[in-house]
Amino acid sequence: MELFKKICAACVEAGASDIHLKVDAPVILRISRQLIALECPYPTEEWMENVLNHIVPKHARARFEQDREIDFSYHLPHVARFRTNVFQQRGTFAIAMRYVKTKVPSFQELGLPEQIKKIAEAPRGIVLLAGTTGSGKSTTLAAMIEHVNENFKKHIVTLEDPIEYVFEDNQCVIEQREIGLDTQSFAYGLKNMLRQDPDIIMVGEMRDSTSFSAAISAADTGHLVLSTVHTTNSAQSVGRILDFFVAEERDQIRRQLAATLKAVICQRMVGTVDGRMTPAVEILINTPTVKKLIEDDRLETLPAAIETGGEDGMQNFNQHLLQLVQEGRVTEKEALNKASNPQALEMNLRGIFLSTGRRILG
Repeated sequence: MELFKKICAACVEAGASDIHLKVDAPVILRISRQLIALECPYPTEEWMENVLNHIVPKHARARFEQDREIDFSYHLPHVARFRTNVFQQRGTFAIAMRYVKTKVPSFQELGLPEQIKKIAEAPRGIVLLAGTTGSGKSTTLAAMIEHVNENFKKHIVTLEDPIEYVFEDNQCVIEQREIGLDTQSFAYGLKNMLRQDPDIIMVGEMRDSTSFSAAISAADTGHLVLSTVHTTNSAQSVGRILDFFVAEERDQIRRQLAATLKAVICQRMVGTVDGRMTPAVEILINTPTVKKLIEDDRLETLPAAIETGGEDGMQNFNQHLLQLVQEGRVTEKEALNKASNPQALEMNLRGIFLSTGRRILG
């Protein structure tokens, strides 16, 4: 275990985001999105099994033995907390660990738009954080909760798999529940959470129709529900939620979503000129126009609503990327690589703007 602890410490000292371990292969750290081999002995099968015997939580061992893969949070005292995934490849175990910083970064440190603060302060509704794996959804969600914790007296209950950031009560009372340890499942935890007098409910990820139906019920009764979905843009997130349900249920769910949705925030990580990463953020606000589009099943026109909704606090990826370039934080090349519409962004960078949003909305 000493070597394993040194690897974890090396990750923190190097500012790496991830550790990758597999049998008879170099130990790999991900630093500024690059994979770099660490100079240390290669893990053996025996060494890997010894590590797993020490780090897999007791409550998860039976499930691990059955499924042969598992997610959990591993805390190494005086070093760091890691979101950990264990899985098999080629018949042997491998480990992927994400370094979770114990201090929740502020909005300013993350480079997040001020509009997200206003969304975090909403009294009710559903707020979805969207993006691909590694796009910073969990960190933004944590920053939103910490903002509320510092400024408002609320009761916050979270459902996480596993717990990543650990919150300390400040202005708020916060309880964090881990799936498998504190409750059976997201759906079961959500069902019972409404009896716990929460003001804000945070669900680590929306995974099925049962979870989302419970989230809609919570929002309907005056709660703010924060959660994440795996989609590549804000408009797509609405369709993704509807895909959880069978065809005959979607009309009803779409109307309920139109009534309860507060906002969708979608992120992509972008490399900055100083070699770091910053989020490019797309924001969809459920304005009366957006609500009507969702009710009428005109989801294909949501991007136009975002493009033309600047006065309501909305922005699309191209608009934020243009701002990041103009501020000198991101190169034109990097912005074009991450743009939803590179051709349109290239024209914007040359001072040419051809807005089709208002025409599409009619």
